[in-house]
Amino acid sequence: MRKLRWAMDGGFWDLDMATPSTIDGVARPIPENPIPLGLSRGLRLSRPKQLDFMHRFMHMPLVPSFRGVEGFSLQRAITLPFSENWFAAVLGQFHLQKLISSVKETESKYPAESSWFKSIGRHLCDKSLYALGFCSEILISPDYSVLLSSEANGDSKKGCRSKAIFHQKRPKHNLTLEAISPGLFVDKNGNYWDVPLSMTVDLASVASHSSSSYHLCLHHNSGAPKQFGNDQTSSVPPALLPGLFAKAAFSIKRTVDIWRSKGGKLKMVQPFDIFLSDPHVSASGIIGTVVTTAFGDNSVRSPTEVELQGFRAFSLYAQQNKSSLTADFFGSFSCTAHHGNFQRLFFDLTRLNARLDFTSGSALLTGAAHLAHDFYNSRQPNPEAVRAVCPDITLSLQQQIVGPFSFRVDSRIALDSKCGNSLARVDESVFAVEYAMKVLGSAKAVAWYSTKHREGMVELRFFES
Repeated sequence: MRKLRWAMDGGFWDLDMATPSTIDGVARPIPENPIPLGLSRGLRLSRPKQLDFMHRFMHMPLVPSFRGVEGFSLQRAITLPFSENWFAAVLGQFHLQKLISSVKETESKYPAESSWFKSIGRHLCDKSLYALGFCSEILISPDYSVLLSSEANGDSKKGCRSKAIFHQKRPKHNLTLEAISPGLFVDKNGNYWDVPLSMTVDLASVASHSSSSYHLCLHHNSGAPKQFGNDQTSSVPPALLPGLFAKAAFSIKRTVDIWRSKGGKLKMVQPFDIFLSDPHVSASGIIGTVVTTAFGDNSVRSPTEVELQGFRAFSLYAQQNKSSLTADFFGSFSCTAHHGNFQRLFFDLTRLNARLDFTSGSALLTGAAHLAHDFYNSRQPNPEAVRAVCPDITLSLQQQIVGPFSFRVDSRIALDSKCGNSLARVDESVFAVEYAMKVLGSAKAVAWYSTKHREGMVELRFFES
């Protein structure tokens, strides 16, 4: 069972994440050590195409999104008719809640100055309420595509953002060349960062049900990074500093069906989603290794980080030459239980999934050895060792409500000895309502909200279970 890719995979795999912070709705996690690379980073449906689909076929002239700082926004895409192999669109975004807040503030300061309608008209001229973007996607052949996009925000703090992506899709791998100025990244605390220039070469094998996979990534940052919106509240993550960063990952995945239903479907009734129509209980495991190397300012680590390497990946740092090498292995184990065929109108789909992520195998082994030594000598366990052996836990529940509508919640739970009286804390939860479009076989419109990032949006998902 794939997790909600915009949040859950972003904590373990190095995958793009959806966000309403920009018009194109994409941010990348910071390439910190030793997070493994996602093994199928292929392009998703671009945000302009999602908006165009919702305008045309879902009767949504305006698509809402929410970000805690800015409130609600409305998006609209206008397509430009060029040719079948050339998709171009102009995107507009209007900050609805910022307008309402500005009007209320004016009314409270000058209650007798003007009416609500005159006040709204005056505020509509404020450029900070608007954002405009342009996207051009050219399908050179069935296997090659080029995407060019640019967006400008009326808010001077955000400025302009440009992106160029070349994508090659082959039967066994995906190749992506990407350049973004500035590139948007998100750290583990949910803070967004702008890097003046970010360039990436990405080669990933196509993931399959049970097989080996590989992923190679070469990443270059240039310029001084700044926190998104110029509100500097935390120190710059070292991985975003200027320099060259290379990462390679290899993994083996195995999936086993414990039980799978061989019948019970209603005849002549199409499931709302063909990928969610087979009741089963299954387990899967992934074991892999990841090697990273950095050259430049992004390789520098603080003395505190170096001291804690006893519970982390194997690392070599050359401070004078500004270079580093990190190697580690990782593992992920999950179990899924699926009940119902998703054909009936009520409660015909219930999915439960639990996943354990071990991001650092060397830390696990070292921590376990320290704990065994402490127990043997009847000493208090080392908190760092306890933290090293504890996996990250992801729990997911999906339940059909009525017809094609279902509710889903994904929560990432961290086991930590510093949680006070409890041994676990909820690091992030994502709540979502999904609408399955059975006419397309397996497609869904998803409205989600992340408690950690305090943001949500409406998206389209195709062929994801």
